[in-house]
Amino acid sequence: MTSAAGAAAARSDAGSDAGAAALMSIGEVLSHLRADFPDATISKLRFLEAEGLVQPRRTPAGYRKYSWADVARLRYVLTAQRDHYLPLRVIREQLAALDDDEVPAAGRPALVAVDDPAPPAPEPARLRLSRPELLARTGIAADVLTELERLQLIRPRAGGWYDADAVAAAEAVVELIRFGLEPRHLRAYRAAADREVGLYAQLLTPLARQSDPAARARVAEAVRELAALSQRLHGALIRAGLRDTLGQ
Repeated sequence: MTSAAGAAAARSDAGSDAGAAALMSIGEVLSHLRADFPDATISKLRFLEAEGLVQPRRTPAGYRKYSWADVARLRYVLTAQRDHYLPLRVIREQLAALDDDEVPAAGRPALVAVDDPAPPAPEPARLRLSRPELLARTGIAADVLTELERLQLIRPRAGGWYDADAVAAAEAVVELIRFGLEPRHLRAYRAAADREVGLYAQLLTPLARQSDPAARARVAEAVRELAALSQRLHGALIRAGLRDTLGQ
């Protein structure tokens, strides 16, 4: 082998070694994503792979290995779900068009390139607030919270702590009160939510009874999409109804 050929081979081997070193296991990817996406799980990443949204490499032994481009793609998917409430079908179409450079930047979340990795952030704990912490965080009055609990609009979890959904409900009520509404005016929300829960539970119960992780991931994804679609439909009906009522 000539010296030039040997040098080229050495550079090729070094590049291959560097590329292999840059690949990450699914656990390492999860640790990088969890800081921005606390609900991300290994089952969720496997589910997104099964849906064709990301295609990590496989070692001869079958282990997944992700590149930083794969991580950027996962961030795109998770951001589109969280911030834009897009179903996977739409995200898949956007990614396909993005690969062909057909999607206008204004119509999609940015696919951010990932360069040198920062040290993984510690996994955030699931939100668990005491009653005083909930009051301080949301600014809701103690007597209003008591009334909302009586009306079952906010429900503490077993053990008396409050989760992220309780925070979201309390913050929404605080804003509605500023418009002049009172907790008693919000009873219909609980009744409507219970009807939707019953309807959606019928759709998801057969899938939820399956024990494999992929099925659990599909249930979690379906819950998220159904909730987002319900919010969109409810908002559209309210806007249309108010325009008709107010002659707008």
